[in-house]
Amino acid sequence: MPQVSFYLLPEQAAEAESQLASEPAFFHVAAKLCADLYQAGQRVFVFCQNQADAELLDEVLWRFDPMRFVPHNLAGEGPARGAPVEISWLPPSNARPVLINLSATVPPFSQRFQQIIEFVPAEEQLKVQARERFKFYRQSGLTPQTVQL
Repeated sequence: MPQVSFYLLPEQAAEAESQLASEPAFFHVAAKLCADLYQAGQRVFVFCQNQADAELLDEVLWRFDPMRFVPHNLAGEGPARGAPVEISWLPPSNARPVLINLSATVPPFSQRFQQIIEFVPAEEQLKVQARERFKFYRQSGLTPQTVQL
């Protein structure tokens, strides 16, 4: 059974970060997690709501800390088995142990992963969506954990 973690974004940090950048604050947290997971030798699949979000996260990772470069690609680009971090709005074609979900719903393929990472942004509408995903996992027999940032 997969391990599910929900990362809670603090409201003041999310507000400050979103004023400085055009992308959602949790994209920056996702980039940091991608870097940490890559350093730990994990292969990661990042699922986005749509192609525009996938391309936006791709840009965030290209602008990420140059001392912590994260080899990544959009699905269909790069090597046959993909880079260590693959970003897509389509279901994965390769097996990977870690899923970072940036979409509003639980992906239908989420049970294929050993570890699932979700976010609870500060914005109220996004919190409601995160609560629905949390309920889904609990109804599926999983025990999601929450992580304070």
